Amino acid sequence: MCSDQPTDGVVVDDLVVLLPALLRSIEALRFISRYLDPPEFPAILQAVGAPDEELRAARARLTPWPGRLADVRARLDDAGDAALAAFTGLREAQADSNFRAVFRALRHAARAQEALYPLAAKLPPVSSLFLDPALQDDADLQAALAGAPRRGETGILHVDNEPGSRGGLSLYVPENYKADRPWPLVMALHGGSGNGRTFLWNWLRDARSHGAILVAPTATGPTWALMGDDSDTPNLDRILEFVRRGWSIDPGRLLLTGLSDGGTFCYVSGLRGGSPFTHLAPIAASFHPLLAAAADADRIRGLPIYLVHGRLDWMFPVELARQAQASLAAGGATVTFREIGDLSHCYPQEENPAILAWLRRQ
Repeated sequence: MCSDQPTDGVVVDDLVVLLPALLRSIEALRFISRYLDPPEFPAILQAVGAPDEELRAARARLTPWPGRLADVRARLDDAGDAALAAFTGLREAQADSNFRAVFRALRHAARAQEALYPLAAKLPPVSSLFLDPALQDDADLQAALAGAPRRGETGILHVDNEPGSRGGLSLYVPENYKADRPWPLVMALHGGSGNGRTFLWNWLRDARSHGAILVAPTATGPTWALMGDDSDTPNLDRILEFVRRGWSIDPGRLLLTGLSDGGTFCYVSGLRGGSPFTHLAPIAASFHPLLAAAADADRIRGLPIYLVHGRLDWMFPVELARQAQASLAAGGATVTFREIGDLSHCYPQEENPAILAWLRRQ
């Protein structure tokens, strides 16, 4: 008896075509985000080619799926829509020579990953996308992470952090989390005009791979409180206490890190006396000697600080980071400095495993 209903074989055939194209598109967007540099932007787009065309062609071939797989199909559709929107925005930005529009377009890359991530427990290729490339062949790790998130305990949680909101947080707890040991915590601060829900994706892959609880808060204002009244430090303290109450956190491994304005706020908040954070890692941050001069002398003495800055940074010249290294070391901090030759003013995700290893070692 013949049936017009779609079969699992049809779904498998669709996945064989769709998943590689979708994953390549997201990897290409990660590449663009990492090597983004205004004068090199056209060359970067040319280097990645046209994975969006491959994705469009793959989507055009898809057939209807069984109703019981509607949620899986919807997530793949949403991830594909977001990836294609990113490429459309990037190409329009290039045509208009509008570099600000590049940043708006790349926000869709985070939305694509957010839509896709829940399928990591069901689809091994998706799981691999969210693993450190050095660990993608680690079968034991893959197996430990393969279970679905435990509601309210592991996976991704957003608290008052919908797009456009301020002061909330996005949290990731690895699926292999167990409360019988303390876990290192990474609090990662977005750049100016950004938000934690988007910035989470700069760190989730490595928190998942190397075993850390990740918190990505959103500033209470348009950016972090770098001048005037500081409403962000009390909010970060509140968020940290919320996480400590719910999960087993290592009190000696509390990292405050951030990009650009978020990195600068690591100095502003993290160098104050009484800061609960045990380690700081400012990335592509601005720095002024007064930040070190105004810091609590006892706080800065012996404080582990991991500085990362790009030699091609067009917003905050690398000399600021060199100056920060000298000033902080003179104050007694234990400074690790990574000056990356091919890095512009963007996030070097490949540095995260080294930061986490340093966090455990210091």
